[in-house]
Amino acid sequence: MQALDLQPNMLTMAGVFYPTGYIFAMFPTEADAKSVGQTIERASLSKEPVILLSPQDVLEKVVRTVGSADIPLPSAGTEAATVRQYAALAGQGHWALMVHAPDADETEAVMDVVRTAPFSFAEKYRMLVIEDLA
Repeated sequence: MQALDLQPNMLTMAGVFYPTGYIFAMFPTEADAKSVGQTIERASLSKEPVILLSPQDVLEKVVRTVGSADIPLPSAGTEAATVRQYAALAGQGHWALMVHAPDADETEAVMDVVRTAPFSFAEKYRMLVIEDLA
């Protein structure tokens, strides 16, 4: 697993976190997040490395992207509200995984592994839609 290296293609034009093609799942414990991430990697369920985020990473790298996203502008999404949910969970010590799973079969295979552990939140970033996977 690797640390998050936030890339421009993981942000909206307004600079808000929106990593299209990724599942973002949060877990109450570091152990569960690491175990699920390692299982996903061992099973080669993603062509990209699994990204592990500590609560601090979520707060410093993801949540900070919200900034002034609440300024009233036309928007089809709820990305700022979603990121605030991440902030609330990270504030409680929850860890996160990001897994690249661009198609439906990859998403289901990854979620089969995620569901083996207690998870607090899981969503898939698709083009123009954030899909709840819980």
